[in-house]
Amino acid sequence: MAKEIDNYKAFAEVNLSNARSENESYEDYKKRLKQNEEIIKLYNQVGRDNFKQMFPNGIIEAIKTADKEAEKANAESLGEAK
Repeated sequence: MAKEIDNYKAFAEVNLSNARSENESYEDYKKRLKQNEEIIKLYNQVGRDNFKQMFPNGIIEAIKTADKEAEKANAESLGEAK
């Protein structure tokens, strides 16, 4: 029986480096560090299998989707305010 290979990469495309990039503002750097801390904390709390169920395409996909939804909600709220 062939053993199935699991190629799941939970942190694909996530910059987990503690070093600040050349073109990264200080505010973006601090935001990224905080976000990384929260991601790793969640990963350690729920474990790899549950994390894979929660984020089947990796965490970066969920972050991008959440950012788009937040921008959409912000645009709608600004439109209502006018």
